[in-house]
Amino acid sequence: MTALTLTNVNKSFGSVEVLNDINIEVDEGEFVVFVGPSGCGKSTLLRVIAGLEDVSSGEVRIGGELMNLIPPSKRGIAMVFQSYALYPHLNVRKNMSLALKQEGQSKQVIEERVAKASKMLNLEPYIDRYPSELSGGQRQRVAIGRAIVREPKLFLFDEPLSNLDAALRMNTRLEIANLHQQLDASMIYVTHDQTEAMTLADKIVVLRDGHVEQVGTPMELYNNPANQFVAGFLGAPSMNFFPASLIGESTDVTTGIRPEDLFLSDDGPVAADVTHIEHLGGDTNIIARMQDHQITARLFGQHQLDVGRTVRFGFSLDRVFRFDPQGKRLDNA
Repeated sequence: MTALTLTNVNKSFGSVEVLNDINIEVDEGEFVVFVGPSGCGKSTLLRVIAGLEDVSSGEVRIGGELMNLIPPSKRGIAMVFQSYALYPHLNVRKNMSLALKQEGQSKQVIEERVAKASKMLNLEPYIDRYPSELSGGQRQRVAIGRAIVREPKLFLFDEPLSNLDAALRMNTRLEIANLHQQLDASMIYVTHDQTEAMTLADKIVVLRDGHVEQVGTPMELYNNPANQFVAGFLGAPSMNFFPASLIGESTDVTTGIRPEDLFLSDDGPVAADVTHIEHLGGDTNIIARMQDHQITARLFGQHQLDVGRTVRFGFSLDRVFRFDPQGKRLDNA
């Protein structure tokens, strides 16, 4: 069964079009990530699904039921926001149980659900603490727990890790992935971070300027991007782009090569001057200049190269991407 179906969804604020002809399906138990740069419409799309924004046209169906006129509280969804939005005067237990009390759930049901969610999120030692006594990661887990206890049809996450530091983001990302496996629930997750998208998603929806650019599994999008935007957005460091003429091709296209597909080669076709070296321990990023174009090579292991030195890179032709002047993918890698 389909957990969510968006059909020809459009959203405008006055004369400003924010979402244009969005068509997406989310299967039951699927983890779908909306990803794209700031201003692409991903958070607005999530708010449309939640009922916090009305659609200008099109249909939103949750579990097959049309939701266009259904208020947020009746949609069977639970949302985790970027801000924790916890009540400072309530402890963890009461923050997690408040929505259930407002729904009129029995005391037994509330206790059972809060206990289950607390155990799942390792919040049992903190159940009687107040938000001010918790770390940022713990507060975010409470916010997630508050969503879990409602046992929704659909979980919505709006950039939930953006307020956490790097270490906490990684830990909480793993907790969300484990949570999805335990609950086997349908989840939609909004982020601008392509690493979160690649590591969490069953399916990624790439958005740009209110349009869906491509939908697919993380590796489908990584290995077979439909256009230059998707190719450049997914991957760290980003894909290198430069005119095909710089590698001896006469066609008027843009060449794309991922940093990890470049390697040092004495007779390689790409000659560039080293401008910076990033030593990452297990990997080394070489940033170099080829005429007016910056390129990055990601090499396995530790490499010592002098800034200013001219180096040559080789690559495998089957790992070269080509794009026309409009950015459309021309062939398969």
